[in-house]
Amino acid sequence: VQLQASGGGLVQAGGSLRLSCARSGSLLKIDTVDWYRQAPGKQREVVASITSGGSTSYAESIKDRFTISRDNDWTVTYLQMTSLKSDDSAVYYCRIQGAYDPWTPTDAWGQGTLVTVSS
Repeated sequence: VQLQASGGGLVQAGGSLRLSCARSGSLLKIDTVDWYRQAPGKQREVVASITSGGSTSYAESIKDRFTISRDNDWTVTYLQMTSLKSDDSAVYYCRIQGAYDPWTPTDAWGQGTLVTVSS
């Protein structure tokens, strides 16, 4: 399976962006899809997750501003970002955890998309 993240760009503080994570390749099951971000000089951190059952979780720093969602067949996962702040500037990555079959788990990452928020 491969993931392609897109939708990043330059936006003013207070603005919005929607990131997309497109999956190619089939999986028997998908457990979770996560969005991570990594700012220069900082560790990569998880910002949002969605499970196969549709449960979502968010980092405190972006709660009530970001929303993770997916389409019906898990082909695309989205991260809607609103009220963006300069601290949100980072490379954003998506990650999928699942399995090709009952004996072969997978843990794949997308290549990252850059979000720059100007103040």
